Amino acid sequence: MAEYICLLNKDTIVIKPAKKTPILLRMIVLMFAMVCGVYICSVCLKQTSIHSKIKFQDIQVVERLSPDDDHGNLQISSVHYPNPETFSRAECAHNPVRYFAILSMQRSGSGWFETLLNSHVNVSSNGEIFSVLDRRRNISSITQTLDKVYNLDWFTSASKNECSAAVGFKWMLNQGVMQHHKEISDYFNRRGVFAIFLFRRNLLRRMVSVLANSYDRHAKLLNGTHKSHVHSTEEAKTLAKYKPMINSTLLISDLKEVEITAAKALEYFNSTRHIVLYYEDLIKNPAKLKDVQAFLGLPLMELMSRQVKIHKGPLSDHVKNWEDVNKTLNGTAYESFLQADY
Repeated sequence: MAEYICLLNKDTIVIKPAKKTPILLRMIVLMFAMVCGVYICSVCLKQTSIHSKIKFQDIQVVERLSPDDDHGNLQISSVHYPNPETFSRAECAHNPVRYFAILSMQRSGSGWFETLLNSHVNVSSNGEIFSVLDRRRNISSITQTLDKVYNLDWFTSASKNECSAAVGFKWMLNQGVMQHHKEISDYFNRRGVFAIFLFRRNLLRRMVSVLANSYDRHAKLLNGTHKSHVHSTEEAKTLAKYKPMINSTLLISDLKEVEITAAKALEYFNSTRHIVLYYEDLIKNPAKLKDVQAFLGLPLMELMSRQVKIHKGPLSDHVKNWEDVNKTLNGTAYESFLQADY
Protein backbone atom coordinates (compact mmCIF):
# COMPACT_ATOMS: atom_id res chain seq x y z
CA MET A 1 0.00 0.00 0.00
CA ALA A 2 1.41 3.41 -0.96
CA GLU A 3 1.96 5.95 1.82
CA TYR A 4 2.16 9.76 1.86
CA ILE A 5 5.31 11.35 3.33
CA CYS A 6 4.93 14.86 4.78
CA LEU A 7 7.89 17.05 5.81
CA LEU A 8 6.74 19.37 8.61
CA ASN A 9 10.12 20.87 9.41
CA LYS A 10 13.81 20.13 9.17
CA ASP A 11 13.79 17.45 11.91
CA THR A 12 10.31 16.04 11.79
CA ILE A 13 8.85 13.51 9.27
CA VAL A 14 5.24 12.39 9.47
CA ILE A 15 4.15 9.36 7.45
CA LYS A 16 0.40 9.14 6.76
CA PRO A 17 -1.18 5.98 5.35
CA ALA A 18 -3.24 6.42 2.15
CA LYS A 19 -6.99 6.30 2.34
CA LYS A 20 -8.25 2.80 1.81
CA THR A 21 -10.76 2.12 -0.97
CA PRO A 22 -13.98 0.79 0.50
CA ILE A 23 -14.31 -2.98 0.16
CA LEU A 24 -17.91 -2.66 -1.04
CA LEU A 25 -16.82 -0.49 -3.98
CA ARG A 26 -14.19 -3.04 -4.96
CA MET A 27 -16.73 -5.84 -4.88
CA ILE A 28 -19.15 -3.86 -7.08
CA VAL A 29 -16.45 -3.21 -9.71
CA LEU A 30 -15.42 -6.89 -9.66
CA MET A 31 -19.00 -8.12 -10.06
CA PHE A 32 -19.60 -5.70 -12.93
CA ALA A 33 -16.48 -6.97 -14.74
CA MET A 34 -17.60 -10.60 -14.28
CA VAL A 35 -21.10 -9.91 -15.62
CA CYS A 36 -19.69 -8.14 -18.68
CA GLY A 37 -17.31 -11.04 -19.35
CA VAL A 38 -20.09 -13.63 -19.15
CA TYR A 39 -22.32 -11.57 -21.47
CA ILE A 40 -19.56 -11.13 -24.10
CA CYS A 41 -18.75 -14.86 -24.06
CA SER A 42 -22.40 -15.82 -24.47
CA VAL A 43 -22.81 -13.48 -27.45
CA CYS A 44 -19.69 -14.90 -29.15
CA LEU A 45 -20.81 -18.48 -28.59
CA LYS A 46 -24.27 -17.72 -29.94
CA GLN A 47 -22.85 -16.16 -33.11
CA THR A 48 -20.52 -19.11 -33.65
CA SER A 49 -23.40 -21.53 -33.22
CA ILE A 50 -25.58 -19.64 -35.70
CA HIS A 51 -22.77 -19.46 -38.27
CA SER A 52 -22.13 -23.20 -38.03
CA LYS A 53 -25.81 -23.98 -38.33
CA ILE A 54 -26.24 -21.84 -41.44
CA LYS A 55 -23.18 -23.34 -43.08
CA PHE A 56 -24.46 -26.87 -42.47
CA GLN A 57 -27.91 -26.06 -43.79
CA ASP A 58 -26.48 -24.51 -46.96
CA ILE A 59 -24.51 -27.67 -47.67
CA GLN A 60 -27.58 -29.80 -47.14
CA VAL A 61 -29.57 -27.72 -49.60
CA VAL A 62 -27.10 -27.54 -52.47
CA GLU A 63 -24.85 -30.57 -52.21
CA ARG A 64 -26.84 -33.26 -53.97
CA LEU A 65 -30.30 -34.57 -54.56
CA SER A 66 -31.18 -37.92 -53.03
CA PRO A 67 -34.17 -40.08 -53.96
CA ASP A 68 -35.62 -39.48 -50.50
CA ASP A 69 -35.67 -35.69 -50.86
CA ASP A 70 -39.03 -33.95 -50.93
CA HIS A 71 -39.40 -32.69 -54.47
CA GLY A 72 -41.76 -30.03 -53.19
CA ASN A 73 -38.77 -28.31 -51.60
CA LEU A 74 -36.86 -28.30 -54.88
CA GLN A 75 -39.04 -25.81 -56.73
CA ILE A 76 -36.72 -23.41 -58.53
CA SER A 77 -36.98 -20.03 -56.88
CA SER A 78 -35.68 -18.14 -59.90
CA VAL A 79 -37.46 -18.44 -63.24
CA HIS A 80 -36.87 -16.25 -66.27
CA TYR A 81 -38.75 -14.72 -69.17
CA PRO A 82 -36.16 -14.19 -71.92
CA ASN A 83 -36.77 -11.69 -74.69
CA PRO A 84 -34.74 -13.03 -77.65
CA GLU A 85 -33.34 -10.59 -80.20
CA THR A 86 -33.60 -13.06 -83.10
CA PHE A 87 -37.23 -14.19 -82.85
CA SER A 88 -40.47 -13.68 -80.95
CA ARG A 89 -41.61 -16.15 -78.32
CA ALA A 90 -45.16 -15.35 -79.34
CA GLU A 91 -47.72 -17.17 -77.22
CA CYS A 92 -44.93 -18.62 -75.07
CA ALA A 93 -43.63 -15.21 -73.97
CA HIS A 94 -45.24 -15.66 -70.55
CA ASN A 95 -43.92 -19.21 -70.07
CA PRO A 96 -41.04 -19.28 -67.54
CA VAL A 97 -37.64 -20.68 -68.53
CA ARG A 98 -35.04 -22.32 -66.28
CA TYR A 99 -31.30 -22.01 -66.98
CA PHE A 100 -28.96 -24.97 -66.50
CA ALA A 101 -25.45 -26.21 -67.32
CA ILE A 102 -24.21 -29.82 -67.37
CA LEU A 103 -20.71 -29.76 -65.84
CA SER A 104 -18.76 -32.91 -66.64
CA MET A 105 -15.58 -34.46 -68.05
CA GLN A 106 -14.99 -36.01 -71.46
CA ARG A 107 -16.23 -39.62 -71.80
CA SER A 108 -18.35 -39.51 -68.65
CA GLY A 109 -21.69 -40.09 -70.33
CA SER A 110 -22.54 -36.41 -70.86
CA GLY A 111 -23.37 -36.86 -74.55
CA TRP A 112 -25.78 -39.70 -73.79
CA PHE A 113 -27.25 -37.78 -70.86
CA GLU A 114 -27.81 -34.70 -73.00
CA THR A 115 -29.72 -36.69 -75.63
CA LEU A 116 -31.96 -37.91 -72.81
CA LEU A 117 -32.68 -34.34 -71.72
CA ASN A 118 -33.30 -33.22 -75.28
CA SER A 119 -35.90 -35.94 -75.72
CA HIS A 120 -38.03 -33.87 -73.36
CA VAL A 121 -40.35 -31.66 -75.36
CA ASN A 122 -39.55 -28.61 -73.21
CA VAL A 123 -35.74 -28.87 -72.93
CA SER A 124 -33.09 -27.30 -75.15
CA SER A 125 -29.56 -28.45 -74.32
CA ASN A 126 -27.22 -27.00 -76.92
CA GLY A 127 -24.21 -29.31 -76.80
CA GLU A 128 -20.57 -28.66 -75.99
CA ILE A 129 -20.50 -25.01 -77.00
CA PHE A 130 -17.22 -24.18 -75.24
CA SER A 131 -15.26 -26.73 -77.25
CA VAL A 132 -14.56 -23.73 -79.52
CA LEU A 133 -11.55 -21.89 -78.08
CA ASP A 134 -12.66 -18.36 -78.99
CA ARG A 135 -15.78 -18.72 -76.87
CA ARG A 136 -13.71 -19.38 -73.75
CA ARG A 137 -10.64 -17.27 -74.48
CA ASN A 138 -11.37 -15.04 -71.48
CA ILE A 139 -14.16 -14.43 -68.98
CA SER A 140 -15.63 -11.71 -71.19
CA SER A 141 -16.10 -14.06 -74.15
CA ILE A 142 -17.49 -16.72 -71.80
CA THR A 143 -20.04 -14.30 -70.36
CA GLN A 144 -21.12 -13.12 -73.80
CA THR A 145 -21.67 -16.72 -74.90
CA LEU A 146 -23.65 -17.54 -71.75
CA ASP A 147 -25.85 -14.47 -72.20
CA LYS A 148 -26.62 -15.49 -75.77
CA VAL A 149 -27.54 -19.05 -74.77
CA TYR A 150 -29.79 -18.03 -71.89
CA ASN A 151 -31.47 -15.32 -73.97
CA LEU A 152 -32.54 -18.13 -76.38
CA ASP A 153 -30.49 -16.60 -79.18
CA TRP A 154 -28.28 -19.67 -79.59
CA PHE A 155 -29.51 -21.96 -82.35
CA THR A 156 -28.73 -25.67 -82.62
CA SER A 157 -30.66 -28.73 -83.71
CA ALA A 158 -31.72 -29.12 -80.05
CA SER A 159 -33.33 -25.67 -79.81
CA LYS A 160 -37.02 -25.71 -78.95
CA ASN A 161 -37.13 -21.94 -79.41
CA GLU A 162 -40.42 -20.32 -78.39
CA CYS A 163 -41.66 -22.86 -75.85
CA SER A 164 -38.45 -23.99 -74.15
CA ALA A 165 -39.01 -24.48 -70.42
CA ALA A 166 -35.34 -25.21 -69.67
CA VAL A 167 -32.33 -24.11 -71.69
CA GLY A 168 -28.68 -25.01 -71.21
CA PHE A 169 -25.67 -26.88 -72.58
CA LYS A 170 -22.89 -29.21 -71.49
CA TRP A 171 -19.58 -27.79 -70.30
CA MET A 172 -16.40 -29.81 -69.79
CA LEU A 173 -14.35 -28.87 -66.73
CA ASN A 174 -11.22 -28.37 -68.83
CA GLN A 175 -12.95 -25.82 -71.07
CA GLY A 176 -12.47 -22.76 -68.86
CA VAL A 177 -14.64 -23.88 -65.95
CA MET A 178 -11.78 -24.49 -63.52
CA GLN A 179 -9.70 -21.56 -64.77
CA HIS A 180 -12.51 -19.02 -64.28
CA HIS A 181 -14.49 -20.81 -61.58
CA LYS A 182 -14.91 -17.74 -59.37
CA GLU A 183 -16.46 -15.58 -62.09
CA ILE A 184 -18.57 -18.44 -63.46
CA SER A 185 -19.90 -19.36 -60.02
CA ASP A 186 -20.81 -15.71 -59.45
CA TYR A 187 -22.57 -15.64 -62.82
CA PHE A 188 -24.54 -18.80 -62.00
CA ASN A 189 -25.69 -17.31 -58.70
CA ARG A 190 -26.49 -13.95 -60.21
CA ARG A 191 -28.42 -15.32 -63.20
CA GLY A 192 -30.04 -18.25 -61.41
CA VAL A 193 -28.26 -20.98 -63.40
CA PHE A 194 -28.59 -24.51 -62.01
CA ALA A 195 -25.59 -26.80 -62.31
CA ILE A 196 -25.93 -30.50 -63.08
CA PHE A 197 -22.69 -32.31 -62.23
CA LEU A 198 -22.26 -35.60 -64.09
CA PHE A 199 -19.32 -37.82 -63.18
CA ARG A 200 -18.29 -41.41 -63.71
CA ARG A 201 -17.58 -43.69 -60.76
CA ASN A 202 -15.39 -46.14 -62.66
CA LEU A 203 -12.54 -43.89 -63.75
CA LEU A 204 -10.67 -46.80 -65.36
CA ARG A 205 -13.51 -47.35 -67.84
CA ARG A 206 -13.52 -43.64 -68.51
CA MET A 207 -9.79 -43.79 -69.24
CA VAL A 208 -10.30 -46.62 -71.73
CA SER A 209 -13.00 -44.60 -73.47
CA VAL A 210 -10.82 -41.47 -73.58
CA LEU A 211 -7.88 -43.35 -75.12
CA ALA A 212 -10.05 -45.18 -77.65
CA ASN A 213 -11.83 -41.98 -78.70
CA SER A 214 -8.51 -40.17 -79.05
CA TYR A 215 -7.20 -42.95 -81.28
CA ASP A 216 -10.26 -42.86 -83.53
CA ARG A 217 -9.87 -39.13 -84.14
CA HIS A 218 -6.94 -40.07 -86.38
CA ALA A 219 -7.78 -43.66 -87.36
CA LYS A 220 -11.44 -42.93 -88.26
CA LEU A 221 -12.46 -46.55 -88.09
CA LEU A 222 -16.02 -46.01 -89.33
CA ASN A 223 -15.50 -45.69 -93.07
CA GLY A 224 -13.07 -42.82 -92.66
CA THR A 225 -15.34 -40.91 -90.28
CA HIS A 226 -14.68 -40.15 -86.62
CA LYS A 227 -17.63 -40.62 -84.30
CA SER A 228 -17.56 -40.04 -80.56
CA HIS A 229 -21.03 -41.57 -80.18
CA VAL A 230 -22.79 -44.23 -82.23
CA HIS A 231 -26.38 -45.34 -82.80
CA SER A 232 -25.97 -48.97 -83.88
CA THR A 233 -24.46 -52.12 -82.38
CA GLU A 234 -22.44 -52.66 -85.57
CA GLU A 235 -20.72 -49.29 -85.22
CA ALA A 236 -20.13 -49.92 -81.52
CA LYS A 237 -18.49 -53.29 -82.23
CA THR A 238 -16.23 -51.73 -84.86
CA LEU A 239 -14.96 -49.04 -82.49
CA ALA A 240 -14.58 -51.54 -79.62
CA LYS A 241 -12.12 -53.62 -81.66
CA TYR A 242 -9.34 -51.17 -80.81
CA LYS A 243 -7.70 -51.99 -77.47
CA PRO A 244 -5.71 -49.09 -75.98
CA MET A 245 -2.43 -49.53 -74.12
CA ILE A 246 -2.60 -47.95 -70.64
CA ASN A 247 0.52 -46.49 -69.03
CA SER A 248 0.57 -48.58 -65.85
CA THR A 249 3.38 -46.46 -64.34
CA LEU A 250 1.25 -43.31 -64.34
CA LEU A 251 -2.09 -45.07 -63.90
CA ILE A 252 -2.66 -44.42 -60.19
CA SER A 253 -1.50 -40.81 -60.35
CA ASP A 254 -3.74 -40.21 -63.38
CA LEU A 255 -6.77 -41.64 -61.56
CA LYS A 256 -6.01 -39.48 -58.52
CA GLU A 257 -5.77 -36.38 -60.68
CA VAL A 258 -9.27 -36.97 -62.08
CA GLU A 259 -10.64 -37.46 -58.55
CA ILE A 260 -9.02 -34.24 -57.35
CA THR A 261 -10.41 -32.28 -60.31
CA ALA A 262 -13.96 -33.45 -59.59
CA ALA A 263 -13.61 -32.64 -55.88
CA LYS A 264 -12.29 -29.16 -56.64
CA ALA A 265 -15.17 -28.48 -59.04
CA LEU A 266 -17.72 -29.38 -56.37
CA GLU A 267 -15.92 -27.15 -53.90
CA TYR A 268 -15.75 -24.22 -56.32
CA PHE A 269 -19.48 -24.40 -57.09
CA ASN A 270 -20.70 -25.33 -53.64
CA SER A 271 -22.52 -21.99 -53.30
CA THR A 272 -24.65 -22.64 -56.39
CA ARG A 273 -27.81 -24.69 -56.55
CA HIS A 274 -26.65 -28.00 -58.02
CA ILE A 275 -27.23 -31.71 -58.27
CA VAL A 276 -24.57 -34.44 -58.47
CA LEU A 277 -25.18 -37.43 -60.75
CA TYR A 278 -23.14 -40.50 -61.68
CA TYR A 279 -23.32 -42.21 -65.05
CA GLU A 280 -23.44 -45.69 -63.51
CA ASP A 281 -26.36 -44.74 -61.25
CA LEU A 282 -28.38 -43.46 -64.20
CA ILE A 283 -27.71 -46.67 -66.14
CA LYS A 284 -28.72 -48.95 -63.29
CA ASN A 285 -31.66 -46.86 -62.09
CA PRO A 286 -33.36 -44.88 -64.89
CA ALA A 287 -35.86 -43.60 -62.31
CA LYS A 288 -33.17 -41.12 -61.25
CA LEU A 289 -34.00 -39.18 -64.39
CA LYS A 290 -37.19 -38.17 -62.62
CA ASP A 291 -35.04 -36.48 -59.98
CA VAL A 292 -33.34 -34.47 -62.72
CA GLN A 293 -36.66 -33.36 -64.20
CA ALA A 294 -37.92 -32.39 -60.75
CA PHE A 295 -34.71 -30.46 -60.12
CA LEU A 296 -35.35 -28.43 -63.28
CA GLY A 297 -39.03 -28.02 -62.46
CA LEU A 298 -40.14 -29.90 -65.58
CA PRO A 299 -43.29 -31.94 -66.17
CA LEU A 300 -42.31 -35.61 -65.95
CA MET A 301 -41.78 -37.47 -69.22
CA GLU A 302 -40.14 -40.72 -70.26
CA LEU A 303 -36.71 -39.76 -71.57
CA MET A 304 -35.05 -41.77 -74.33
CA SER A 305 -31.75 -41.92 -76.23
CA ARG A 306 -30.69 -43.69 -79.41
CA GLN A 307 -27.03 -43.86 -78.42
CA VAL A 308 -25.42 -47.30 -78.09
CA LYS A 309 -22.69 -48.09 -75.57
CA ILE A 310 -19.34 -48.90 -77.19
CA HIS A 311 -17.29 -50.75 -74.54
CA LYS A 312 -19.50 -53.47 -73.09
CA GLY A 313 -18.56 -56.43 -70.93
CA PRO A 314 -15.38 -57.00 -68.88
CA LEU A 315 -12.66 -54.38 -69.10
CA SER A 316 -10.14 -57.15 -69.69
CA ASP A 317 -11.64 -57.42 -73.20
CA HIS A 318 -10.84 -53.78 -73.97
CA VAL A 319 -7.30 -53.19 -72.64
CA LYS A 320 -4.25 -54.45 -74.50
CA ASN A 321 -1.93 -54.67 -71.47
CA TRP A 322 -4.58 -55.88 -69.06
CA GLU A 323 -2.17 -57.96 -66.94
CA ASP A 324 -0.06 -54.88 -66.17
CA VAL A 325 -3.14 -52.82 -65.29
CA ASN A 326 -4.57 -55.59 -63.11
CA LYS A 327 -1.28 -55.95 -61.24
CA THR A 328 -0.97 -52.17 -60.71
CA LEU A 329 -4.45 -51.69 -59.23
CA ASN A 330 -4.78 -54.86 -57.19
CA GLY A 331 -4.63 -54.06 -53.49
CA THR A 332 -5.17 -50.32 -54.04
CA ALA A 333 -8.15 -48.02 -53.49
CA TYR A 334 -8.93 -48.46 -57.20
CA GLU A 335 -9.09 -52.24 -57.19
CA SER A 336 -12.88 -52.21 -57.59
CA PHE A 337 -12.50 -50.56 -61.02
CA LEU A 338 -11.12 -53.83 -62.36
CA GLN A 339 -14.44 -55.68 -61.90
CA ALA A 340 -17.16 -53.04 -61.95
CA ASP A 341 -19.25 -52.80 -65.10
CA TYR A 342 -20.20 -49.62 -66.95
